[in-house]
Amino acid sequence: MSKVYVCMADGLEEVECLAVADILRRGGVEVVLASMGEELLVTGSHKIRIQADCLWSKEACEECDAIFLPGGMPGTTHLAEHGELGEMLLKFKEEGKMLAAICAAPSVLGKYHCLEGKRATCYPGWEDKLLGAEHTGEGVVRDGNVVTGRGLGFAVDEGLELLKVLVSEEVSADVREAIQHP
Repeated sequence: MSKVYVCMADGLEEVECLAVADILRRGGVEVVLASMGEELLVTGSHKIRIQADCLWSKEACEECDAIFLPGGMPGTTHLAEHGELGEMLLKFKEEGKMLAAICAAPSVLGKYHCLEGKRATCYPGWEDKLLGAEHTGEGVVRDGNVVTGRGLGFAVDEGLELLKVLVSEEVSADVREAIQHP
């Protein structure tokens, strides 16, 4: 079974985080909701509090097959400032493990040079932060081991794309049908 580490920082976009986590769990992926702060409760950009499964752990992250970064502000800023997360992003890139981010969070992948030579997308206005990438403006873009999404409206699609990669196209299609997604 695949395992995804979801990095949750205060100020995250709640729906982006939970929609992707929900889709992955429906498809049989083990999802670890990790708080990047000092407590399990993470407060989103719209003041909704979400309880993480655990606090950030480099060791626990290393055991996963993918890292997912939800967007939102100032959550994206907090992710970008987390040095250990940056180290893990580079390690996952080097190992060919999956990296995924949505909205403003692909900028974190750009900051840590994980998008060089890749096609990617992000929330409008963040294009200059996709260092080394070709910005497409599409809703969801997969290029090799990187999946990026433009924003909240594409969170379900990003979850389904990750499910294709981590499990199978068939399971992704089954989840799509079950949730009545067009």
